Amino acid sequence: MADNQSLERLIQALRRLPGVGVRSAQRMAFHMLQHDREGARALASALEGAVDQVQHCAQCHTFTEAEVCATCLDPRRDHSQLCVVETPADQSALERTGAYKGVYFVLQGKLSPMDNIGPRDIGLDKLFDRIDGVVGAEPIREVILATNFTAEGETTAHVIQQGLKQRGVKVTRLARGVPVGSELEYVDLGTIAHALVDRR
Repeated sequence: MADNQSLERLIQALRRLPGVGVRSAQRMAFHMLQHDREGARALASALEGAVDQVQHCAQCHTFTEAEVCATCLDPRRDHSQLCVVETPADQSALERTGAYKGVYFVLQGKLSPMDNIGPRDIGLDKLFDRIDGVVGAEPIREVILATNFTAEGETTAHVIQQGLKQRGVKVTRLARGVPVGSELEYVDLGTIAHALVDRR
């Protein structure tokens, strides 16, 4: 439809979002154009502003509008404890628990040889620089590996652990276990097996 090129570009742009197929993209586009043009303008403006203003923190690589994020600058946090996560979304999830008071290092994803994603692609060299004191003032005493419990996440954690062996840093891994409030008969067998191994 030559007269609907703008609509088609909008649908294709929406399809770039994770989990959004053709139908979902069409529904969103039609809804905004028919019922919420003001919301569409606000979304377009917010996206443009975020793309122009948001960058990676020079120390931990999370998203921030400043050179160094508020978490890295917070003197109340334990700067000797470094939690390694795969994405800013994972960092946000840990922060919402209120249980962690150290600082972070956000990888740019996870190792995936099948997709040609190697150590340099996810910033492992920058992680090791941080731990070696090249970036950041306070020495790191403990590294908490909080990568996801997928095959790629486990591989990433293993490679980091191997890289830290000669550095004299304590390395810990998030425990896996049975979710709070769940009943054993409904929990998958892999989770139960890991909960037994990691029991305390």
